[in-house]
Amino acid sequence: MREEFQADLNEVSRLLVTMAEAVRAAMRKATTALLTADLKAAESVIERDAEVDEIYKQVEAKVADTIARQAPVASDLRMVITALHISADLERMGDLAEHVAKTAQRRHPSPAVPAELRPVFKGMAEVADQMAEQIADLLAKPEAEAAAALEKADDGMDDLERELFKVLLHDDWPYGAETAIDGALLGRFYERYADHAVNIGEQLVFLVTGQPVDGLS
Repeated sequence: MREEFQADLNEVSRLLVTMAEAVRAAMRKATTALLTADLKAAESVIERDAEVDEIYKQVEAKVADTIARQAPVASDLRMVITALHISADLERMGDLAEHVAKTAQRRHPSPAVPAELRPVFKGMAEVADQMAEQIADLLAKPEAEAAAALEKADDGMDDLERELFKVLLHDDWPYGAETAIDGALLGRFYERYADHAVNIGEQLVFLVTGQPVDGLS
């Protein structure tokens, strides 16, 4: 029974790593679509979001099946419940990448953001990509200290969002309300993407240590 349970956990871990890699790739491609008005890239992200959703369903089904067959307790139960939380955050990260891609698609053939905002969004995309890469690595090999460090990385995203709003709210903003609203929403998509990465980090700290992190949802 123990070997069978470990095999179930290994399969769940594999699915989570696959999800993490997929949502990282999705946000990278969505950013390309956003900054270069690449319609094919935007459409690819939108079409492939269903794949992330399908993996999420597989994780849910595998966890439910494992609980029903193995009746795990204590640290074993913590492992499978944590997997559910992590998969939910990853699914939402995929949705946020899709939102970015849909904005690029809606504005095509024009770029979705003006030149003044591109450096900020490049910075936000770099932070998001680094966090997503770290999540994939940590899901393959959980480590509490590195997982906790994701919160510090999120501080960089928050700084960039504040920089974005300084540009959007400046008296000299020349592009009108609609473009400003798009910029604000896009900033929110990247910021929330990073927040979900922090959530996953907190879940991994809990998984490794058994101690809940302040703010753990």
